[in-house]
Amino acid sequence: VETHDKVKQSCMVAPHESHFHLVPHILNEHISNTADFKIIVFCSTGMVTSLMYTLLREMKLNVREIHARKPQLHRTRVSDEFKESKRLILVTSDVSARGMNYPDVTLVIQVGIPSDREQYIHRLGRTGREGKEGEGLLLIAPWERYFLDELKDLPLEPIPAPDLDSRTKLEVDQSMAKIDTSIKEAAYHAWLGYYNSVRETGRDKTTLAELANRFCCSIGLEKPPPLFRKTAVKMGLKGIPGIPIRK
Repeated sequence: VETHDKVKQSCMVAPHESHFHLVPHILNEHISNTADFKIIVFCSTGMVTSLMYTLLREMKLNVREIHARKPQLHRTRVSDEFKESKRLILVTSDVSARGMNYPDVTLVIQVGIPSDREQYIHRLGRTGREGKEGEGLLLIAPWERYFLDELKDLPLEPIPAPDLDSRTKLEVDQSMAKIDTSIKEAAYHAWLGYYNSVRETGRDKTTLAELANRFCCSIGLEKPPPLFRKTAVKMGLKGIPGIPIRK
């Protein structure tokens, strides 16, 4: 039986601006119910990974990061540590999706849609190995729901997003406020680039700009950082309301 047929999978649909609040909540809940937890959180790009990692570290979670912006030596070291460890969280982009064999992963969270069905299955395949129990959670925004059509033959159970108490929200907001603006700006640019390149979200540039601005507010940036003119032209975003261009 393939991993993706036997691993418990659920899907949570919640506004994308709540994802940075939800992930710490989901992690803490899993940690309190799982003695030897070992969790992988997949993010859409390296810079979004970096922001998620920094946030979770600020919140005193035992966390590591791997993404393509990190030197190979760092990636190998963290990968080896994660293989050997228990009670650890790895936040990563897709450099970890294929081929990495991490034993005893108890939960895989995918934040935002993967690039395709294949990738969803590869990421999920990090858990439930060697007949062990594991589970997968896909956390998406309402406008990413279309992706579920690609997974309709998989046993994906819809689960409601939890109501977060104001203390959790405040804790996330305070931790987010401590993070360097440059990390947030890089995450915004990467987020915009990723969803611009996805056919379904990239074709309506005006809506994309609105979504990106909501993402921007959710990570505590006062306004979207400007794009280089060249980049904006290449992405088809020049002249779109809500997309500032560097003077």
